[in-house]
Amino acid sequence: MEKYIEKAKILIEALPYIQQFKKKTMVIKYGGSFMYDEARKQSVMDDISLMRLVGIRLIIVHGGGKDISGMLSDLDIETEFLDGLRITNEKVIEVAEMVLSGKINKELVQLLQNREINAVGLSGKDGGMIKVKKKFVNNMDIGFVGDIIRVDNRLLLTLLKDDYLPVIAPIGTDKTGQSYNINADHVAYAVAKSVKAEKLIYLTDTDGVYMDPDNPDSIIRRLFAENVPKLIEEGVISGGMIPKVENSVDALNQGVNSVHILDGKVEHSMLLELFTAAGVGTMIRRSII
Repeated sequence: MEKYIEKAKILIEALPYIQQFKKKTMVIKYGGSFMYDEARKQSVMDDISLMRLVGIRLIIVHGGGKDISGMLSDLDIETEFLDGLRITNEKVIEVAEMVLSGKINKELVQLLQNREINAVGLSGKDGGMIKVKKKFVNNMDIGFVGDIIRVDNRLLLTLLKDDYLPVIAPIGTDKTGQSYNINADHVAYAVAKSVKAEKLIYLTDTDGVYMDPDNPDSIIRRLFAENVPKLIEEGVISGGMIPKVENSVDALNQGVNSVHILDGKVEHSMLLELFTAAGVGTMIRRSII
């Protein structure tokens, strides 16, 4: 009997959060090594389904770099990287779009449909949703990799209003209609800004920002935007975490209420972060006040 009473207490603890977030919009960036762990993938889909069923409006943006690399290898298409970005020629963008908009996107849609969640698979091409310009790295042309210049949110708002869950592959187009691969983190934060989401949630391979990366007890549970420049200057925030956190601050300044960096490998990390007082990752907010 005690274990059932404990479960009831957990539900009661979650109740005010469920009430607070009902009919609010959240954007989830789904990407990382955990995407390729079948048990974790199913667990994340269960969490997303529960969030949707308690009334939260959700948009998912997914990555898929490992799948792209695998398909390129299968097709004997060589690929190079510059500063962590794939140099994307015509053959590579064709494969990237096929993998992202086809294989991964439709798999996630089906996993949600299996849970009776009405999901719709999209890319930034649908409805002219994401417009880009060519991205350059240190003035070097890296091919069909895009920088986002505009998100047209009308299709997303229509789908959310009609109770659908959009699942977005990170492909956009330029003014000529040429397809471009886009960093999924950037798509997630640009979409979150455009719909003024309550929360932007990054499911990643790390459980947040640490004061000391070698000390697991030094995770920063609450990080305020005004403190970010100092932490970057001091080297506390470094490497690939810098653009993620800087984009988070920009999203906050554009109307997103909070950003959460969570470890997708931790079972039910989103539910623990959203529906408990303790949380499990790093939450970034606008200001201490």
